[in-house]
Amino acid sequence: MDFTENEEHQMIRELVRDFAENTLTPTIEHRDKTQTPPIEEWQEFVELGLQGITLEEQYGGNPLDDISEAIIIEELARVDPSFAVFYAVHVGLCCKTLTLHGTDEQKQRYATRLAGNEVGAYSLSEAGAGTDAAALSCKAKLSDDGQHYILNGLKMWVTNGASADIYVLFAKVVDHPDYGNKKHGGTTAFIVEKSFEGFSVGKKEDKLGIRSSDTCTLELNDCKVPVDNVLGEVGKGFGIAMNALDNSRIGIAAQALGIAQGAFEAAHKYAHERETFGKPIAHHQMITAYLSDMATQVEAARLLVYKAAFAKQMHYEQGAPRHSKEASMAKLFAGDTAMWVAERAVQILGGYGYVTEFPVERFFRDAKITQIYEGTQEVQRLVIARHL
Repeated sequence: MDFTENEEHQMIRELVRDFAENTLTPTIEHRDKTQTPPIEEWQEFVELGLQGITLEEQYGGNPLDDISEAIIIEELARVDPSFAVFYAVHVGLCCKTLTLHGTDEQKQRYATRLAGNEVGAYSLSEAGAGTDAAALSCKAKLSDDGQHYILNGLKMWVTNGASADIYVLFAKVVDHPDYGNKKHGGTTAFIVEKSFEGFSVGKKEDKLGIRSSDTCTLELNDCKVPVDNVLGEVGKGFGIAMNALDNSRIGIAAQALGIAQGAFEAAHKYAHERETFGKPIAHHQMITAYLSDMATQVEAARLLVYKAAFAKQMHYEQGAPRHSKEASMAKLFAGDTAMWVAERAVQILGGYGYVTEFPVERFFRDAKITQIYEGTQEVQRLVIARHL
């Protein structure tokens, strides 16, 4: 088995690392403090042509393999986890779901826009439907003229909620024969535009970490969605949602990997510059042990993330079994690694690790969410257990 990155992967890593270090670094601190989404940075990023990597070429996409996607997210998160999740939701939850389940007409209308500079988002969660994704209360009803579905309800925890132009959004169709008979009966995926009548962005969450990523509620008050905007089949949305989560968990694992790598590098650099008792602290046995363990954990996480990305690619290209177990393993281990490595990094920097002058404080705050969204660590263990 060859673990060496190919030339294309190396080029992508260098391209994204250069963008992250030169474009994202100068504005991270300000955006984190002010909770400002990276809209200007996004406009520069799209010039690299990486916003359409999960879209088909005939619709303006620039398809790349799944390991490339993981590398891009990892390199963005190594510098700016907020931008990494902004990107991951766009290419993974929104664009990939459209590619897998959209009609040619839907792709012509929306994929071409998402392959440009418009931003995509995904909306499944609600106040009572996070971990229990089947417990949706948002309702959809066919209009009297049969031309629209009328959506009502409140969606929560929507990444890119205020920044997005196009949303993949889930609601239960009350006219469906399975509605009320099955827990997820009637669940349907819709393509919703920000400009649709009855759609509005509500409260923006004030978060501990990834503060430059806008997380909002969405308010649907008799929101009119054309029937042509049903994604997949009416009543088949729960399967679409679960498939999307399988895919996106690898993106969150890659984000966690990038956070761990960034925190490790910051701690490693500091440990070789800071001196106590006449020598760099990196030469003290305890710090050496910390750095060794951190590097090992990061490398183990990287292998799990790339293995999951490869399994995902084999599933779609060659019909291999679904990658649910691999995605959950990668997300579970990488999320815990990000949190552990970031905490060690703060400890190595001591008092400096606790202030905003150094990035490990932000990595520590940003790491925690990777143990929560796209399914908590407890949920990942349940998914893994079902496959054992």
